[in-house]
Amino acid sequence: MRPRYRIAVDLGAGCGLRQGEIFAVSPGDLDPTRPVLHITRQIKLVRGSLIFAPPKGGKSREVPLPDLVAGRLKQHARDCQPVPVTLPWETLTGEPRTVELCLTTPAGLALSRSMFNSGVWKPAIRATGIPDDRHNGMHVLRHTYASVLLDAGESIKALSAYLGHADPGFTLRTYTHLLPASEDRTRRAIDKALGEDQAGNDAPQALDGLDTA
Repeated sequence: MRPRYRIAVDLGAGCGLRQGEIFAVSPGDLDPTRPVLHITRQIKLVRGSLIFAPPKGGKSREVPLPDLVAGRLKQHARDCQPVPVTLPWETLTGEPRTVELCLTTPAGLALSRSMFNSGVWKPAIRATGIPDDRHNGMHVLRHTYASVLLDAGESIKALSAYLGHADPGFTLRTYTHLLPASEDRTRRAIDKALGEDQAGNDAPQALDGLDTA
């Protein structure tokens, strides 16, 4: 993938953003007081023209910004200076809004899904030997984000908020197959607890009478 577009992968897999949200990220969306990214807009294609619009569902949200993604965003800004782009808000006749965008075309234009998919994503997929089909669209980055968080033990409720789902039940139904099996969680939890205990203590100690529970 061309260097000017690589940050799109970090925002998809590292923050769980939808494609239109990735295209609309601005340096101003980084919180200066804590490591989060504010998701306040997306770029949509309406009857052949691009507009700014609220995120899907009409609700803004914030997602944790990993140090790695933050560092790559800063490097991207040094390599490809953000460009002010003006688009109508919500409708084709909406009030024009100007936003500094991290991702634009070489000509400084906002990215569209069709342009990016055909000109950037699919050629990159084909170059790696991965099948160029609907299962390997850019949305797979969002699924990667979800699977990594679930494997790490993140709650469905938190993941739902980060993904911008209106209903945690939808998140659960979508990603239930990615939840670690209870047996796996149990083994990891006990291995970790006993490993740490044995590392710091030669003999087990009873705590609060729990030895009789």
